[in-house]
Amino acid sequence: MANERELAEGARAWPFEEARRVVKRLAGKKPEKGYVLFETGYGPSGLPHIGTFGEVARTTMVRQAFQRLSDLPTKLFCFSDDLDGLRKVPDNIPNKEMVAEHLGKPLTQIPDPFGTHDSFGAHNNARLRGFLDTFGFDYEFQSSTEWYTSGRFDEALLQVLRNYDKVKNVVLPTLGPERRETYSPFLPVCAKTGRVLQVPVLETDAAAGTIVYQDEDGSKVETPVTGGHCKLQWKADWAMRWYALGVDYEMSGKDLIDSVKLGNQICKILGGRPPEGFNYELFLDEDAKKISKSKGNGLSAEEWLAYGPTESLSLFMFQKPRAAKRLYFDVIPRAVDDYLAHLAAYSGQDEKRLENPAWHIHNGQPPLPGTKLSYGMLLNLASVCNTEDPAVLWGFITRYSPEATPEGDPMLDRLVGFALRYYKDFVKPSKRYRAPSEGERKALADLVTRLRKLPGDSDGAAIQNEVYAVGKDHGYENLRDWFKALYEVLLGQEQGPRMGSFMALYGLDESLTLIDQVLEGESLTGS
Repeated sequence: MANERELAEGARAWPFEEARRVVKRLAGKKPEKGYVLFETGYGPSGLPHIGTFGEVARTTMVRQAFQRLSDLPTKLFCFSDDLDGLRKVPDNIPNKEMVAEHLGKPLTQIPDPFGTHDSFGAHNNARLRGFLDTFGFDYEFQSSTEWYTSGRFDEALLQVLRNYDKVKNVVLPTLGPERRETYSPFLPVCAKTGRVLQVPVLETDAAAGTIVYQDEDGSKVETPVTGGHCKLQWKADWAMRWYALGVDYEMSGKDLIDSVKLGNQICKILGGRPPEGFNYELFLDEDAKKISKSKGNGLSAEEWLAYGPTESLSLFMFQKPRAAKRLYFDVIPRAVDDYLAHLAAYSGQDEKRLENPAWHIHNGQPPLPGTKLSYGMLLNLASVCNTEDPAVLWGFITRYSPEATPEGDPMLDRLVGFALRYYKDFVKPSKRYRAPSEGERKALADLVTRLRKLPGDSDGAAIQNEVYAVGKDHGYENLRDWFKALYEVLLGQEQGPRMGSFMALYGLDESLTLIDQVLEGESLTGS
């Protein structure tokens, strides 16, 4: 078996392709800061969301790949832009009137509307850390407020001031005519009101480290750019951060491609080297429209995790990051079953194991697969049993696989709960049974006759052979039409499982009873 370093050097999975770019960038030399820095950014005016998970998960995958290619130490910073001025009151918070009185102030200077932390920024930062900790990410939290006010950004801010016109001239072509008239990379923090001001800068003094700006009341005010007295406009701020921290890798959404290009120019002006990284595609909702946090379309991480395990969400983020994908409830069952399939395949792989998403989801140590039952199979079992009781499903599972127990196979136990919840919320309300046509009735009667001749403990393959043979013998040129008929008549849905495997799990006698009910004209709605 080839060792992991050798496999990593030739692995084609996208995290390894990205990691090799970082390796090439460093040429085997440890950065002066002592570590290779991966970064993700977060705007704490809202709560962490599924995009936050995706960016940290994907960056973590690249970092893990890099760690197999290099012995250099690494860090992952999750950087919160909590010195930004709050522009509008979020819809999903209490005490909106109180927050509205502090618009324009940094988030870390606004009282917490929830009453649990020292500031609104501290509250949302705590939510971010709690969110990331839930998934076990290895990261270091960083606060923009702390970096600015502690002086750790001072030298970088002075470097921006020394190159004030050059930085400004990079940004100006991207702005509208009115904004160009008043744009400055620096946003003073008003000593009187505490608000982050977007006002004209009248003079700069690089030697003194100060700017003179026109205050909102028309007066001229001189202020240092250091020590938290000013912050940078976000595009200049992003580039300054790359320069000050020495960021080696940061990815971002496709909507920020132009901002990345602009940031690269500013970083070079400051004397830094822009980080490596790539732009991932944005998610779409159920109608293939771009997901918007303000509109609330799409799916939250919490909603996904109500119906599927974290591993399935990680797989969704791993797969085709540069392709636009629908992010809605109906993608969850497929994602779960794809994850289970990758996990089952991993133990039999050697040269290709680093191509397997399970390697990246579990940092090279995937767990052993459990009982081979798919999410889709459990979902259909819940559907035909019309149950929301885990004990009912486990009754069938233990008969099908006597060695399986909730304690011995915790992943399967979790999947049972997920499938029952998904059935209750999405499948049950949309079930629509139909009566079989005359031709379908004849095929079903023939299927009953053939299945009754099988031993009671026949496996899924033997049952599937009979289902397949009946379809062919009854003139179904496209067997998909035969299986679609079975799903609609027996399960009340257009899609379904491999019927042989399902009948083996449900039980041959129970499956025959189900078909008999249809042939006798009984309704399956209450089955």
